[in-house]
Amino acid sequence: MAEAERIIGTPDTPDTAGDGQERPDAEQEREQASERPRGKRRVAVLFAVAVFAYLLDLGSKMLVVAKLEHHEPIEIIGDWLRFVAIRNAGAAFGFGEAFTIIFTVIAASVIVVIARLARKLRSLPWAIALGLLLGGALGNLTDRIFRAPGVFEGAVVDFIAPKHFAVFNLADSAIVCGGILIVILSFRGLDPDGTVHKD
Repeated sequence: MAEAERIIGTPDTPDTAGDGQERPDAEQEREQASERPRGKRRVAVLFAVAVFAYLLDLGSKMLVVAKLEHHEPIEIIGDWLRFVAIRNAGAAFGFGEAFTIIFTVIAASVIVVIARLARKLRSLPWAIALGLLLGGALGNLTDRIFRAPGVFEGAVVDFIAPKHFAVFNLADSAIVCGGILIVILSFRGLDPDGTVHKD
């Protein structure tokens, strides 16, 4: 009997084959189980970064509107960096003021794409990058929805004014930083699901 069990394998050990190695399907199940909490943690990081960027942008704009709008600019580093409140109907850094509604639709689309991509997110750097994009997009979208002159046509509050450069806000900065990080990750071959590829 013992000899027969040695040859055909023990029937009450479903996770092992006759040679003592684990079955591929059991191995895959364990890998998928370990990936689920990892994926949830990455999604949590994404939304934590997004909320932080959004609240920082929202708070700064509320402060600017309350304390700086209709007042003289504040010099931070001489005339090289000033805080000055302006309303921008265009895209980031004041471009394309005639296409406010189009930029609003683009921002909303970016938010939807990031939310869908979050389901297969396994990479921490990608979580940070997408969180910055999401927070920045939400920040400027909030302005476009709730500020004058009207819904989906609202002007974004900008206030950071470097010398010889366009005036921008913290949402613009988050979007640019997230975009640069995504470009770097793409060049390094790191995908949102955590896999690395080489072209």
